[in-house]
Amino acid sequence: MDHPVSPLAKPFPAMPQIAGVVPHVVRAGYKDWGRCDLTYVTLEPGTVVAGVFTRNLCCSSEVEIGRENVKQGQARALVVNAGNSNAFTGYRGREAVEQIMAQVADYLGCPKEQVFVSSTGVIGVPLPKDKAREGVDKALTAEPCSWEDAANTIATTDTFAKGATATAMVDDTKVTISAIIKGSGMIAPDMATMLGYLFTDAAVEPAFLQECLSAANVRTFSCITVDSDTSTSDTVLAFATGKAGNVPLASFGSPGADAFAAAIHDVCRQLAHLVVRDGEGAQKFIAVTVTGAVSDESARKVGMAIANSPLVKTAIAGEDANWGRVVMAVGKAGEPADRDKLSIGFGGVWAAREGLPLADYDEAPVAAHLKGHDVTIEVDLGLGEGSATVWTCDLTHGYISINADYRS
Repeated sequence: MDHPVSPLAKPFPAMPQIAGVVPHVVRAGYKDWGRCDLTYVTLEPGTVVAGVFTRNLCCSSEVEIGRENVKQGQARALVVNAGNSNAFTGYRGREAVEQIMAQVADYLGCPKEQVFVSSTGVIGVPLPKDKAREGVDKALTAEPCSWEDAANTIATTDTFAKGATATAMVDDTKVTISAIIKGSGMIAPDMATMLGYLFTDAAVEPAFLQECLSAANVRTFSCITVDSDTSTSDTVLAFATGKAGNVPLASFGSPGADAFAAAIHDVCRQLAHLVVRDGEGAQKFIAVTVTGAVSDESARKVGMAIANSPLVKTAIAGEDANWGRVVMAVGKAGEPADRDKLSIGFGGVWAAREGLPLADYDEAPVAAHLKGHDVTIEVDLGLGEGSATVWTCDLTHGYISINADYRS
């Protein structure tokens, strides 16, 4: 974390430990930095897992293997390497992942398919197997650490540690979720340059955990963008130890299932917002709400076209209520839109309604709104009942500075 802390940063929350989950961090030395860069989390036998992964076709071996192994539904450990994404590294990259899996599995006495590995950082450099082996060796016997330590260790260009927590009552039993995430740039669905991990003591069947996570992903992680670039390494995993002792949740027909699913969504939404708030160079957190679309998915696509527009994002950076750029983004989205039914506003103040600027439009309250750190853009297509909200940040000189010297 070499860059100034984002002005949109949130303090790390007080996060409870989860029964059956123990995080550890060590320094493997993947980069020339004086910080821990390997996170190792042990999970009690019986822990189940679900996951969602990037759709980038040039994904890392970690993603390929994780996507396959999550299907068996069981997990005993997680290893996260920071500073090297190990993507676009061919057989050498895969060998490094399999080495880590085998090393941890041998120590824990579990199938290697129950060891999940993620890596994040520079693309195109094989993960050094010697450093990985030595790092894992240290991690296997390291002292437990705090969630904040783990959140700092999985970071790359992040400027602050990111965590979220929630609880739910499941059939008279309180269950807890604690989660950490990293992400700052190369952020766009599907999903974003993020590594996110949710841990809960709830007893949940793997298929239902997957259902809850996938549904939450659609409305949270797949509704954020920093720069429209979809990473090679995006991974969000959810682990459930069952230590809370509730009757296992098997479907939405199970008592308390709705509350559990809502808590998963809440945590994912918190994490997604934190990633946007740490967007590289970000000075503004922007919520784009689209209503009146032909469907919710159409609304999301229109919202993402606005959120990904460099012209819209630079206008917000300059605190300029240039609603014409929003009109442009709606029109290029490839979704149903009618110029003469389109309405656009900022901060709850309509600038244009049904295809025309408002005759009595007063830009003063909009200008005041745009000077704040939290900005809203409202779009009503006037075509149907579909709606969606997506989140992004502004585009500043800081983004260029960070990414122009990322490898140096």
